[in-house]
Amino acid sequence: MGMVDITQKPVVKRKAVACGKIYLYPSTIQAVKSGEIKKGDPLLVAEVSAMNSAKQTHLLIPHCHQIPLDSVELKSVIKEDYIELFCTVKAQARTGVEMEALVGVTSALNTIWDMVKYLEKDPDGQYPDTRITDIRVIEKLKEMNQ
Repeated sequence: MGMVDITQKPVVKRKAVACGKIYLYPSTIQAVKSGEIKKGDPLLVAEVSAMNSAKQTHLLIPHCHQIPLDSVELKSVIKEDYIELFCTVKAQARTGVEMEALVGVTSALNTIWDMVKYLEKDPDGQYPDTRITDIRVIEKLKEMNQ
């Protein structure tokens, strides 16, 4: 057993989009919107986290190939009690980039949690309502004709 040999596969344009949500107190969401988070802008830091993590997926998941990525983009949608993130990864490669998109969005969601956790703790230091959910690949494309 080992890494799958992709030598014979053609290099093609690939794209994957992964998304996920982090549920937070409405007061925490308001603090994010108004720029009141002590550690800075969680959405900006989450974007950097997604880029760094996607590029290092091969170091985190043993059977993933090292893929030179063309782009990593993170978009956010802020609702009353959650933030939804969408991580889009593109590359010209012999294998798909869905794992990179999943690692990117997961790392970004964890980054947001880290930056707002002081607002989410209950009196016992627990997180009874904070949760990360719905992490999934919502799009995977492979362009066969270049």
